Amino acid sequence: MRLEAAARMDLFRKLWTARKLLVVVLIPLSLLPLPLIHPTSEASCAYVLIVTAIYWVSEAVPLGAAALVPAFLYPLFGVLKSSEVAAEYCKDTTLLLMGVICLAASIEKWNLHKRIALRMVMVAGAKPGMLVLGFMCCTVFLSMWLSNTSTTAMVMPIAEAVLQQLICTGLADSLENPDSTDGTEDSHDNMEKEQNLEKNQLELLYREDSNNCSKQELSTVTELQSGELNGLGLCPNSRIMNNTNGHLPQVAVEIPNVKRVKMRRDSQYPTKRDHMICKCLTLSITYAATIGGLMTITGTSTNLIFAEQFNTRYPDAKVINFGTWFIFSFPIAIIMLVLTWLWLHFLFLGCNFRETCSLSKKRKTRREMLSEQRIHEEYEKLGPISYPEVVTGVFFVLMTLLWFTREPGFVPGWTSLFEKKGYRTDATVSVLLGFLLFLIPAKRPFSSSCASGCKDIDSEEDSLTPMITWKDFQRLMPWEIVILVGGGYALAAGCKVSGLSVWIGRQLEPMSGLPPWAVTLLACLLVSAVTEFASNPATLTVFLPILCALSETLQINPLHTLIPATMCVSFGVMLPVGNPPNAIVFSYGHVQIRDMVKAGFGVNLIGVAVVMLAITTWGVPLFNLTEFPVWAMGRNVTVGL
Repeated sequence: MRLEAAARMDLFRKLWTARKLLVVVLIPLSLLPLPLIHPTSEASCAYVLIVTAIYWVSEAVPLGAAALVPAFLYPLFGVLKSSEVAAEYCKDTTLLLMGVICLAASIEKWNLHKRIALRMVMVAGAKPGMLVLGFMCCTVFLSMWLSNTSTTAMVMPIAEAVLQQLICTGLADSLENPDSTDGTEDSHDNMEKEQNLEKNQLELLYREDSNNCSKQELSTVTELQSGELNGLGLCPNSRIMNNTNGHLPQVAVEIPNVKRVKMRRDSQYPTKRDHMICKCLTLSITYAATIGGLMTITGTSTNLIFAEQFNTRYPDAKVINFGTWFIFSFPIAIIMLVLTWLWLHFLFLGCNFRETCSLSKKRKTRREMLSEQRIHEEYEKLGPISYPEVVTGVFFVLMTLLWFTREPGFVPGWTSLFEKKGYRTDATVSVLLGFLLFLIPAKRPFSSSCASGCKDIDSEEDSLTPMITWKDFQRLMPWEIVILVGGGYALAAGCKVSGLSVWIGRQLEPMSGLPPWAVTLLACLLVSAVTEFASNPATLTVFLPILCALSETLQINPLHTLIPATMCVSFGVMLPVGNPPNAIVFSYGHVQIRDMVKAGFGVNLIGVAVVMLAITTWGVPLFNLTEFPVWAMGRNVTVGL
C-alpha cells in the first residue's frame, strides 16, 4: 500500500510539474471539435479566442508568445489572411510607446527621476504620515510618464534607504534609552519590543559603505569595542574589530543579562510601530504607481490597449486623445490618492493625524530629523542639476504641451495649421522627440568640459555621444507588451470580420433591461475580480470586444462601459501576482500576503467607487454619455438583426 501511495504521489508530482505543458497541448485538442462540428467563421474565431484567452489567464506560455497564436491560427482556419493579421501587430500606439520609452530612458539614465523623487520627499518632511504622502505624490507623478513597473523599481530603493534609516536610528535611540517605551503602545507590546530589541542588538552589525553606515549586515557578535552612536547607526569613526570573514568589518554590541527570544518575522524592527511604517510606505508606492498610470494614455499598457482597440473599432469617434483622457482621469487620480493615503494611514498608523502629519519643527523627533538629514544627503550626492537633466526636462515639458495642444477640443489645436487633417497623432509627437534624443549630444555645446552628470562620457573621444543610445532604449522597451497589444488587435479584427461580435451581441440582449450604471458596475466588479489572478493586459484584451458588443446591443454609449473597465483592470492590487509592482514591493520583505489582501481590498473598493462616481458625473458632459453616438450606430448589432 505504501508503495502504491508513493507511486501515486510521484505521478501527481510529475503531472504538477508538467501542468503548463499539459495545458498547452490539451486545451487546443479538447476545443478542436468546436470548429470541426460547426465549420463557420464565428466558431473558428471563437476557438482561437478561447485558446488564446486560456493561455493568457493560465500563463502556460509567456504572454508575448500566447499573443502570437492568432497569427497562425487565423490563417489556418480561414478567418483572416496572414498579411491582414500581421498588419494588426504594429499600430499607431506602438510608435507612441516607443517615443515615450525614449524619454523614459533619458530620465532614468541621467537620474532625473531620483532628483524629482528626493525633492518631493524633502518638501513633505519625515513625519510618517507626510513621508508616505510625499512618496505617493512623487510616485504618481513619475508613473504618469513611465511604466508602473519602472516607477516602482526606481522609487523603492529610495524608500528602502529611508526605512533602513528609521530602523537604524530607532535602534540607536533604544540603546541610549533602554528603559524608554512608547506611550501609545500597551504593556504587552512594550515587552515584545524589548525582546525584539534585545535580539536586534545581538544580531545587527553594520558594514561600512563609503565612510557611512547606510548599509547593515547581520552576523555573529564579537566582543564589544568602544563606539559612538549617531543618526546613521554606529559611527564609522568607531573602532572596528578585525574581519572574521576576510572582508567584512564588524562592530559588536554588548547587552548585559540578555534573554534568548524566539525567532520572529518582525524581529528586524525595533518596535511594532516601525514595522507598521514600513508596511504603510512600501504598499503606498505600488498603489501610487497604479493610480499614476491611470492619468495618461501612455501611463500603462492597458490604457494603450483600450485607445487603439477603441479607435480601430470606432474610427469616426475622435473623442479619445491625450487631453480628454487626462481631463477625465486627473480628478479620479487625485481623489484616489487622498482616499488611499487616508485608508493606509488608518490601517497601519492609526487616526492620530496631528502627530504623524504635523509640519512643526517642535513636534519632530530625533529620528525624524535624522531621516530628513539622510534624505538631504542623498539629494546632495546628485550634485547640481546637469545639462542632460535640463535637456530631458525640456523634452518632458515639450512633449506634454504638444500632446495637450494637438486637439484640445475647446480651441483649435496646432494640427489646424496643416492643410491635411487627421494625419498627425500623439504618436507623431512622441516619435519625433524620441528621435531627437538619439541626435542631441549629452555634452553642453561650446563647452570644453563635460557637464556634471556626464561621468560616463569621454570628453575627447565621445564628445558627440547622444543623450541616449540604442542600448538604453532597448533595455527599457517592453517588446512583450508590444506583441501582447498586437495580439489583442488581431483578436478584435478577427471578431469583427468573422461576425463573432454580432453573435455575442445577440446573446446579451436579455440584459437590455438594466440601467447603464448597473451594467457599468457589473463590468467593473467582474474585471476587478478577474485581474487579481490574470495579467491586466490579457484581461482587458479579452473583455473589450465583449463589452463593445454589450454596449451596442443595449444602446449604451460604449465609453460608458469601456473607460471604467479599462481603469478597473488596473486595480489588481490584492496579491503579489496581481501586477509586477506588487511583486517588487513584496520582494522587499516588509509585508505579508495578508497585509496586501487587507489593504488592497480597501483600495479596490475605493477605485471602483471613484471610477463609478466619475463616469456618472463629469464624464457625462465630457463624452456626451447620455446619447447613443452616431459613430457607434454603424456598428450597432441590432441594426443588422
